[in-house]
Amino acid sequence: MLLLIIAIILLLFLAVSLFIILWGYKYCFYVPSKRRDNSYDIPNNQQCKDHKDFILSLVSELDARPYEEVRIIASDKLKLFGKLYIQNPDAPFDICFHGWRGTGLRDFSGGSKISFESGHNVLLVDQRGQNQSGGHTITFGIKERLDVLSWIEYINQRFGTDKKIFLVGVSMGAATVLMAANLPLPQNVAGIIADCPYSSPRKIMEKVCQEDMHLPAKLLYPFIFISAFCLGHFKLNSVTAAESVKDCKLPIMIIHGTGDSFVPAYMSEEIAKANPKIQRYTFEGADHGLSYINEPERYTALVKDFMETVLQH
Repeated sequence: MLLLIIAIILLLFLAVSLFIILWGYKYCFYVPSKRRDNSYDIPNNQQCKDHKDFILSLVSELDARPYEEVRIIASDKLKLFGKLYIQNPDAPFDICFHGWRGTGLRDFSGGSKISFESGHNVLLVDQRGQNQSGGHTITFGIKERLDVLSWIEYINQRFGTDKKIFLVGVSMGAATVLMAANLPLPQNVAGIIADCPYSSPRKIMEKVCQEDMHLPAKLLYPFIFISAFCLGHFKLNSVTAAESVKDCKLPIMIIHGTGDSFVPAYMSEEIAKANPKIQRYTFEGADHGLSYINEPERYTALVKDFMETVLQH
């Protein structure tokens, strides 16, 4: 009888564990085949509601700009897609990486205006597994950081290695470009701009589980780790933004809203503390990815000044 009870308990434990692993993969990492571009779907927080008309006007303005469709093959043979906006092929290129389940059109509807006003060319990347890029798994920057090298290689092969490149990211895209900071980046990569990055995949997942979903984060994380490893084929703890920037010699600028309800501002502070040369600016009360929306003039001035200073050296 005791053995039967033990067997039932073990079976229940295995069943619950399998359910959590499958749930973790589906919620955190998996993207179905029937994906869609949700650039006009605005998040339902109060600041987005307050600025909805402004946000939609920015998205619409960028959506109306002519662009070239670009397709490349990643280092692991995955097909990647991007939108290339050429103003002057001899000008710098800003390669932009959007956030988790986001789109370049929405996440850079404001930031791209700065690039265009600065005379730069813009490449809006569809991150792997999302929108028109191939794959079904989002890896929170682990594999995406290697895609950064692939996109740089594309620009360099087509336009030459004498063109300066800025790596720009928002949210998961910000963590992605920071995670790429310790990779062998070509010399023409001039700087990195990261808006509301998380310090590590583990910390953002534990924060979302604990504070947003009211679930036991420490208990769930091992199962999420297993789901990433077994179903997504990557190690969730293999790279962090905070570790990747430690020895980076490139100029790095971090922007974060102090009212960020998704990626708390203390996470980007952790990243900045890892490298004293990082410039970090906060926007009082701005929610996730909304620093530009809340203070477009200050945001524009800071980014332009950073870019111009970097290009002068």
